[in-house]
Order: sequence, then C-alpha cells, then structure tokens
Amino acid sequence: MAATSAARLVPGGGEETVAAEDLKVGDIILVRPGERVGADGQVLDGASDVDQATITGEPLPVAKQTGDEVFAGTVNGTGALRVRVERDPADSVIARIVEMVEEASETKAPTQLFIEKIEQRYSIGMVIASLAVFAIPLAFGSALQPALLRAMTFMIVASPCAVVLSTMPPLLSAIANAGRHGVLAKSAVVMERLGEVDAVALDKTGTLTEGTPRVTDVRPLPDSGLDEDGLLALAAATEHPSEHPLARAVVDAARERRLPLPTALDFTSTPGQGVSATVAGRTVQVGSPARLPAITGSASAAVAELEEAGQTAVLVLRDNSPVGVIGIADRLRPDAATTVTALTKLTGRSPALLTGDNERAARHLAAQVGITDIRAGLLPQDKVAAVREWEGEGHKVLVVGDGVNDAPALAAAHTGIAMGKAGSDLALETADAVVVRDELATIPTVVALSRDARHLVIQNLVIAGVFITALVTWDLTATLPLPLGVAGHEGSTVIVGLNGLRLLREAAWKNPIRRGSA
Repeated sequence: MAATSAARLVPGGGEETVAAEDLKVGDIILVRPGERVGADGQVLDGASDVDQATITGEPLPVAKQTGDEVFAGTVNGTGALRVRVERDPADSVIARIVEMVEEASETKAPTQLFIEKIEQRYSIGMVIASLAVFAIPLAFGSALQPALLRAMTFMIVASPCAVVLSTMPPLLSAIANAGRHGVLAKSAVVMERLGEVDAVALDKTGTLTEGTPRVTDVRPLPDSGLDEDGLLALAAATEHPSEHPLARAVVDAARERRLPLPTALDFTSTPGQGVSATVAGRTVQVGSPARLPAITGSASAAVAELEEAGQTAVLVLRDNSPVGVIGIADRLRPDAATTVTALTKLTGRSPALLTGDNERAARHLAAQVGITDIRAGLLPQDKVAAVREWEGEGHKVLVVGDGVNDAPALAAAHTGIAMGKAGSDLALETADAVVVRDELATIPTVVALSRDARHLVIQNLVIAGVFITALVTWDLTATLPLPLGVAGHEGSTVIVGLNGLRLLREAAWKNPIRRGSA
C-alpha cells in the first residue's frame, strides 16, 4: 500500500525522485494526481480529494487543502499537492498498522484443538496403565500368556483412536461445508474457535455497507422547472468526464434509469470544489455545497436534511442558481440488518460498530441495522483498544472487517473474519477466516455451524468414552476376547467418524436468518 518513491522538491525549484523510505522530516514532496502519498505530512499548497479509506475507512475521498494532514499510502485525486513530511516513513501510520498486526499476532496466545490438549497425556497414561496391567498380575504369580494377552487387549481397547477421531471429522466437515458456501476457514482450530465467540464487532465501510457510493436521493427545487430525471440527467451530463467517485455515482444512477444525457462542453474540474460545464448553452456546476456560492431557502434546507441523514449532499447550480440537491451514500448491504439480528441471537448481545467514519454517518447506519454500541472516528489503534477492552471483560470477540485499518483488530481478536471480495491483502492475510463472496449473512451461519461441530465433538467424545469404559471394565474384571476387543475398538472409531461426517450434508448449513424469518 505504501508508495515506493516520491518526488522531493529541492532548493531552486527542481525536483528529484527518491525512495519513499529515504524521505526525512522537513522534506517537501510533490504529490501529483493519482499518485500515492509518499509520507505522512501537512499540505503546504494545493487542493485535492484524497482517498484515505485504507487508514480511516471513510467511504468517500476527503477534500484536502493547505494545513490539512495527509497519510502515506493514501491515493491523491485530481489536484496536485505540496506536502511537508512530518513523520519518518518508518513511523508513518501505515507502518504502525503493520507493526500493530505483527505485535498482536505475536502476543496472541497460541491455541490448539481441545482434544490435542489431552491427547498426549492420555496416550502416555494408557501406555503406563498397559504395562501395569501386564506387570501386576505377574508380580502376584500369574502366568505369562494370560497376563500378556490381557495387557494387549487393554492397550487396544483403551487406545485413544476414537477419542482423537471425535474431533477432526466434525471440524473438517464443517470447513468443507463452509467452503462450499463461500467461507474459507483457515484451520480446524479456527472452526472450533468460531463457535466460542460471545461478542461481535463490525466494521462499517465495505462490511455492513457495499463500500461504493450510490445515489440515494434526487431532489429538484420547486422553482427549477426540473423533475427528478431532468435534474439527474443534467448533473450526470456535467459529471460525465470526471473520475471522482461521487461523479461516477451520479452517472451510474442516470444510466440505471436509462436517461439520455445531453452533451456537455467546456468541462472544468476544481479539486475539493466540484465540476462545471456548459449544457444546452447554460453553465452548470455540480459540487460541494460548502465550496459553491452560498445558498438559502429550500436548497439549504434540502442540504441540511440530507446531511443530517448521514448522506453526502451534492448541489447542482444552473447559471449560478441552485436547481436541486442530490444525496449520495454508501449503500447498506441488503442482508446487514438481518445479519445483525442473527448475531445478536447467537451471542446474546448486539454487535458493536467500529468505524473510522464520522459519527453522524455511523449513527445513521447503526439505526438502520439495530446497533446501539457505536464507536466512530477510530484509527486502527483505537479499534484494537476496543477489542482489548472487551477481552479484558472476559468476552471472546469476533471482529469482521475488510480494510488495512481493520487488520490490527482482526489480529488482536479471538477470531477475525475478512470480507474477501474487496478486502485488502493485509486484512485477508491476517484474518482467521474469509467471506469469499462478501455475503454478510454467511457469518452468523458459519458461527452456528461451528457450534454444531462442537456439539458433535462432545457427542463423539461421549460415544468414545462409553465404548472405552465398557471395554476396559470388561477386560479388567473378566476375560474380554481379543477379537471382540478389536471389533469394539474399531467399531467405536467408525461410529464417531460417520457421526462427524454428518456436517457435510447440505442440511447442516442452517441459515439463522432464513430460519428466523420463517
């Protein structure tokens, strides 16, 4: 994600290309349109929109001008910026994110399957017991052959094959079933841990939302002479040459409605402000209400209403007079609300929202999906602190995210799940599981599947324990024929294996959302 080189300005007006890691505090760099920012710093000159979703998770580019802070690894928009380096590249925000991921991974307690914790001790104990079953009768005068046969039978029927096999078939079957439905669990340990979670923290942008801005409202002003389609077509024609994400959202909305777009001439773009063009002989401006000429009346009221609802308002002017306002927002995933409800039922508490976006947008989205615990404006280290806080209270936290800024929290959590379709490489590598197709509803389903696997493990351990106890008791108190002991031992192994394979069935993928709405 970090830039490999930067254009450093030198005294006298020239510039030189240097490796980003060689930049020093106080250097001045030039960031051209479309380039990644080479270092954390402060804007000295210029204006542009910078996509800093990797750091803060904000879904839309942020307008930057003189005095604003920019971060290494973020992507510059259409304007050029002169930036003074304020931090050493090794101490940049993105470098610290990677450092936090490494630290969290190293300090995370190593885990193993439940059965692995007792398997070795049980095996050692069984060997010692077998020797005792052989030696003790000999010490009391028993013949060699009966004592040896009894000890051999004891070792066979007491061996932990069925106990060990109690765990792996259910967990591997669950992994296979989840994989068929687009969820990649990276190990059997991960599948076991998923069923233990009792608290969930969700990222906003790219997790609960699609991560792409969409037009949500089209509001022509009463005296504009335009209807919704007319206003949208006028704005789309003006925005058509622009590469800004908001412009693409407006153009896409017009295309979805199959609106014919008039020809726009004399297109100009002003970073941080908006665009203008001549459409049908009249000058049209589309951009931020805060950067365009002051507005009052119905236009001001429409802007305030949209912004209060957590949307980005885009003002449309014709010949310097406002004709309408368009609302744009990152669209909620269709299954977000039902997923939150299902996770609440599974864990007994409502998920929390951890986001770097502003609080107003976060609260609006949280209200739509039923989340009450909202933590907005968070940097990566703040998300980690929230996870540590819940773990300190004794909770086993599941974190779901997709961005670089989510990676430290994914590493620190009891279990981390990344959204795979647009997830960053760092998040995908750090997470314990990946939702390959970005289907949010699969998360509560895979948690429920893990719990079913844990129940089957317990069933298998009971079956194995009953067989071992019965056969061992028979061998020690009477004479258990060796062939019958072998049959009982192998039979119990086959039974627990087949019982675990039941999770391969399609019926084992129980969708809590669908079941709850039925």
